[in-house]
Amino acid sequence: MAEEKTAVRMEEVVYEIGGKRVLEGVSLRVGCGEIAAVIGLSGSGKTTILRNIVGLVRPVSGRIYVEEREVTGMSEPQLDQVRLRTALVFQGAALFDSLTVFENVAFGPRQHRRLNEEQLRRLVGEKLDLVGLRGAEQQMPAELSGGMQKRVGIARALAMEPKVMLFDEPTAGLDPITARAIQDLIVRLRAELGMSCLVVSHDLEGLFRFVDRAALLYGGRIVAGGRPAELRLSEDPLVRQFVTGSVRGPIHIV
Repeated sequence: MAEEKTAVRMEEVVYEIGGKRVLEGVSLRVGCGEIAAVIGLSGSGKTTILRNIVGLVRPVSGRIYVEEREVTGMSEPQLDQVRLRTALVFQGAALFDSLTVFENVAFGPRQHRRLNEEQLRRLVGEKLDLVGLRGAEQQMPAELSGGMQKRVGIARALAMEPKVMLFDEPTAGLDPITARAIQDLIVRLRAELGMSCLVVSHDLEGLFRFVDRAALLYGGRIVAGGRPAELRLSEDPLVRQFVTGSVRGPIHIV
């Protein structure tokens, strides 16, 4: 039987900073068209996984593949081509405060795509439509709520028409209704655009409602993984403690 094609694959990835090991041999797969998640304690290295995938940091050893292309040994110009198809949506949206919503969303296409102004306006309008923000083009980031800023960040990523999207804590700091709207948006992007998504988040209840699979990162390694229902029923002490939020168990809070 042929091996399933993957959007992202990590094989025994080791990463360290300042002599401290953050990732101790992470292996992870995100199937094409799948919504996968990485869960784990604060500071466990979840965001570091995303940063390694897009080449913002480089692993000490191991291999990373994006759409079946190994990216670990790529030069910066080669990585730039991969990044055009792989979008990272930062936790804080990371909008340019001095630019309007329109200019924020148009920023990537202006740099990397040959579009005239009419084509650019159409593209920005389409992406803002997708996130429910048509009409907000001339607003400044400071005028937007936290949820609106996150949606603009997603629209900016979508403007480059990526095939793989990485979400760093997409619902952090949001009220339950806005968080649900962001989760529903991720599901709709997969359905309408055929994207593959990897999400890292602390919001287990929200994640387990819409992801296909989740992996638990602990001690720098992926120690468990499976569908949400499987993780909920797991007898593994690590998984049970994390899923239930119990202070008693093998996970030590420092």
